Amino acid sequence: MRRPAPPSTSSSKPEAVTDTVLFIDYATTVKLLGVTDAMAICDDIYRMHARKSVRWSNPPSQKLDAGAPLHNHWHVKTVVLEEVPISGVRLYSYYDDGQVNTVGRLDCTRYIVLADARTARPVAILDEHWTYAIRSAAAAISPLRQLGPRTPRTLGLVGVGTMGENCLRCLRQLYRFEMILCTSRRPETRAAFAAKWSPILGVPVRPVDSIEEVVRAADVAVGGTTRTDIVSREPWVKRGATFVSLARREMDPAGWAKFDKTVIDDWDCNMTMREFRDMLDAGQFDRSRLHAEIGEVLAGFKPGRERDDERILVHTTGLASQDVGIAWWIYTKAREAGVGIPLPTAVAQAAFSPQG
Repeated sequence: MRRPAPPSTSSSKPEAVTDTVLFIDYATTVKLLGVTDAMAICDDIYRMHARKSVRWSNPPSQKLDAGAPLHNHWHVKTVVLEEVPISGVRLYSYYDDGQVNTVGRLDCTRYIVLADARTARPVAILDEHWTYAIRSAAAAISPLRQLGPRTPRTLGLVGVGTMGENCLRCLRQLYRFEMILCTSRRPETRAAFAAKWSPILGVPVRPVDSIEEVVRAADVAVGGTTRTDIVSREPWVKRGATFVSLARREMDPAGWAKFDKTVIDDWDCNMTMREFRDMLDAGQFDRSRLHAEIGEVLAGFKPGRERDDERILVHTTGLASQDVGIAWWIYTKAREAGVGIPLPTAVAQAAFSPQG
């Protein structure tokens, strides 16, 4: 894993008990983690998956969904990266009433807690708003080195919120597009997106009303909305294009098996998603029709794109292993830079324990 040198792991004896746990705030995570860093770390974690060195909780994701009137949702995911070694818990809470969804906003609750996998002692607590946002994009876009077109000219973005912007930040590291088409639910958001990014990129960014128009024109199309219904259709994807689906039903389940290659981040993690299970139960897809998990392609166990005319679907639901890997990378960088806020642990405050 590409990261600063971790604390020494050469001794099997427990390290000296520390009296602080490092809190790393949002601004510090933004300062320390760049787009290319996030992409490289996601790639490294994918290869760990291929080497079977990642351990998950059972089930991989624990959820609490409280309906009306609260509309409150909690997700908790736990993982151990044996090769580091580090363990971590990712926990987040957001509001979703079907009209307003705060999952990608700064006012929802998002933290990662890291512990030494050898001793279970606390290491760090990180705000994960930036790391979640850029990881979600990096994990989906970085594999296009192996699965995307060689020289795409047109990018299509379905959704221009936080996910769309971060996917574009990642795509800039791989390609120089001649044209970008974008669409969203509201005309004003896609117009604002185009006005912002066209001068930054130096290429036309054209907002359009139709999702179909965006996908049909795109050599690389990215579906990154918060919608729960079917967003894009398989017949819209042209020969030689790659469609990137970021969770749920960005691509019609009925079309998954019709792509030349369908590649996902992790089968077991996708099985925790109701939409994925429904697709399997309906007989629209099964594991025999899956070309590969992304880690298998990055590790060289399965081929990536083999022909210029292949249509490839890349679908990611999101891996907490990558969140923990990025958090560990930031923690080591923060230690090197002497930043972060040390918080006292219970060990440091043992003198305050109840007496008698």
